[in-house]
Amino acid sequence: MTIRIHPTADVSPKASIGDSTSIWHQAQVREDVIIGQNCIIGKGVYVDAGVHIGNNVKIQNYVSVYHGVTLEDGVFVGPHVCFTNDMKPRAINPDGSLKAADDWVLSLTNIHKGAALEPTPRSGVGLRLVCGR
Repeated sequence: MTIRIHPTADVSPKASIGDSTSIWHQAQVREDVIIGQNCIIGKGVYVDAGVHIGNNVKIQNYVSVYHGVTLEDGVFVGPHVCFTNDMKPRAINPDGSLKAADDWVLSLTNIHKGAALEPTPRSGVGLRLVCGR
């Protein structure tokens, strides 16, 4: 089987993409990303540097997956879900200076095999997590 990458997708040559994976319109996959086999990366998805995505994962349109996130095999991520990696996100420090890379602690996130994440039906704020196989 072959890897399918839409012409408008931006995929780093330093990313590893598994066989039979499809990456659709305007998706961005950064360096050191590992994507398994038979995955679907939907329109407008952003996959940050160093993210690991297992086999048979479906990520729907406009999802953001920031570094520090691992999606195990068979995970489903519904449209517009955003994985953050900072427990206390702020633009500035208490002294008013702009936060830099060393002003925060990376929070790791691991979504286990077969989980499904969807935005809530009301305003899109929060997540509904469905566990199990």
